[in-house]
Amino acid sequence: MRNLYSLNQGWTLSFPKGERETETVNLPHTWNAVDGMDGNGSYLRTTAVYTRTFKAPTQPLAGGRLYVEIPAAALKATVRINGKDAVTHEGGYSCFRADITDLCVAGDNEISIEVSNEDTPTMYPASADFTFYGGLYRGVNLISVPETHFDLDYYGGPGIMVTPKPTEDGGADFTVQAFVTNAGDDFTVQYILEDPYGWEIAGAVRPSDNTAVTLHVPEAVLWSMDEPNLYTVTARLNRRNETYDEIILNAGVRSFAVTPDGGFSINGVATPLRGVSRHQDRLYKGNALTAEDHYEDAQIIKDLGANTIRLAHYQHSQDFYDACDQLGFAVWAEIPFISVFKPGDAAHEHCRQEMKELVIQNYNHPSIMFWGISNEILIGGISQELVDRHHDLQKLVKELDPTRLTTIAHVSHTPTEGPMHHITDLESYNHYFGWYGGKIEDNGPWLDKFHAEHPDICLGVSEYGCEGIVNWHSSNPQRKDYSEEYQTMYHEHMAQVFEDRPWIWATHVWNMFDFGCAARNEGGVGGRNNKGLVTMDRKTRKESFYLYQAYWSKEPMVHIVGRRYAQRAGETIEVKVYSNQDEVTLFLNGKEIGKQQAHRIFRFEVALQPGFNTLMAITEDARDCITLEKVEKEPASYVLPEFTEHVEGVANWFQQVGSLDLDAPMEFPEGYYNVNDSLDELSHNEEAFAIVTKAVKLTTNFSIEPGVGMWDMLKKMSPKVMCEMMPDSSLGDKFLNSINAQLIKIKK
Repeated sequence: MRNLYSLNQGWTLSFPKGERETETVNLPHTWNAVDGMDGNGSYLRTTAVYTRTFKAPTQPLAGGRLYVEIPAAALKATVRINGKDAVTHEGGYSCFRADITDLCVAGDNEISIEVSNEDTPTMYPASADFTFYGGLYRGVNLISVPETHFDLDYYGGPGIMVTPKPTEDGGADFTVQAFVTNAGDDFTVQYILEDPYGWEIAGAVRPSDNTAVTLHVPEAVLWSMDEPNLYTVTARLNRRNETYDEIILNAGVRSFAVTPDGGFSINGVATPLRGVSRHQDRLYKGNALTAEDHYEDAQIIKDLGANTIRLAHYQHSQDFYDACDQLGFAVWAEIPFISVFKPGDAAHEHCRQEMKELVIQNYNHPSIMFWGISNEILIGGISQELVDRHHDLQKLVKELDPTRLTTIAHVSHTPTEGPMHHITDLESYNHYFGWYGGKIEDNGPWLDKFHAEHPDICLGVSEYGCEGIVNWHSSNPQRKDYSEEYQTMYHEHMAQVFEDRPWIWATHVWNMFDFGCAARNEGGVGGRNNKGLVTMDRKTRKESFYLYQAYWSKEPMVHIVGRRYAQRAGETIEVKVYSNQDEVTLFLNGKEIGKQQAHRIFRFEVALQPGFNTLMAITEDARDCITLEKVEKEPASYVLPEFTEHVEGVANWFQQVGSLDLDAPMEFPEGYYNVNDSLDELSHNEEAFAIVTKAVKLTTNFSIEPGVGMWDMLKKMSPKVMCEMMPDSSLGDKFLNSINAQLIKIKK
């Protein structure tokens, strides 16, 4: 019989290059739990070795096999048993196994796992806007099985495929196939199907060399995001009166479709997908999360009222997929084919491997409905090879799984016409109008224009958002002030844009949680991307969280905005209330001051009394209360010093270039630098690069330096592409002209 043994305790971690001292650790573990997000601008990317001993468990019958299972090792790993290589695996987010039976000896055995989070020429991801944590962050297991067992060798998969499909009579067909290693004539596979209530409703017995069968269930109980009903499928490998191996998993019966005009529907019911993206890390834990951490994340997202999750930008833990099955989410799962394209057959073969692992390991999860092909891969430009690789990945996915839809996340500047369209079943764009550039109001018209010009494309928004730091506050919020108020204003607009356009098949806030990005330093918080609706430690739900709860949650709720903006000046202030109820009554110090009917956002003008004031909002089924203090002058600590520097920087920029004729046509004299040159090319001239680094800082707040941070991701971009991607309204229409006017004076 199969037995699983955890090897998570008592590992010795050493660093062959000497960057850190040897230490004893328990799994899950990452060596970047602190430096991957502490704001120092870099983190340790190296090779480390985990070592411990174990006694090999044995099967009662001769011929049993012992496997080591690594649910994930970031980013490359080599497993050795007693000094001999067992397996090498590239790809930091998927499960892999190795049969180590013949490498083990009686008594103590040494297992060492060499793990590296350094870049390689063929491995994805190459460079991206998140920390590449190194380590054994999902633990290590031993699996003991008889000689004949369900397959453990095929791309880390579970050894069984279950495909439920609703039938026209209201029932469902469950097509089940198990894969048996060393099948013998006297072995059979028994299937047992239990309904969501625990009743056995169907079953079959098949020979071990021909295991496929279809089980019909009348009156099927459907799985949906509102009612995630799960069937239990058990596969037993039997010989005479003995079960040699057993697999138990959950399955869900559902149908879904997407059309360009109708958007997403499940089980025939139109259901716009509105939700969030998620990264797999936490404050000072990095990506070394427990099963409880994963479930808590899923529950917080459920509390938000979201019905979809985009799992960026790699395969996530089985614990999280299980939680999505149980709680009810439509999941977009993707591979880390992101940001930087690596040409060549070897890199593409690695990409294919990651896609195979993603699909094969996760085929049985009813929550997964979309396979993501790539993300923002045009940052470094386009080529025919890149387009061809996408077509090949699309073909591969359809061969592996014809039951689900494929999708892609386009970077904002991907042309609306061109070869990157009509590759996948669905498409989405990452747009940050109103944050990295443009205006908030640009979002709706852009979507409408694209939809009108491409009525045959199913369009979604795979990323949108802006940073919100809970320390910063303003009664006059502005883009790039990083205030919690600007973040709420941004999302107020976006939530309504999407509600007004149900044909948008899915939208995903970037991001549900703040996450680690060692290269970032924005808003006074270094080492993190702070666009989350919830802080990285999961302690604070930002005001925008409650805005989406008002739009999406079906549970009665009301929330008064501004509890951290606790000290207010002025004769009157605006008090906003978010609620999914039709009417809200607001009380000040126990006295009713107003009653409103509105849609999601209720606005009250309030005259606070000197000192502390209690505000209470009441609806028929919910209430909320906060305390505000009226002061003569709001604290200076509410304003980010960098914001003042940004505004002054804009003014200084145009003061410096004011003598230039910015209305002159863009010129590109031969032998001189210009805005079409890549950052990499410009970096070879100190004067030219100084102009560009200042421009990038003004537009993105990124500090760029060759070889540091996200340089590999950005170096192929030109100033022209960056400005098109992130047009900064505060800099004016002639910003690009001003850059070019300076560059064309500098000889190459």
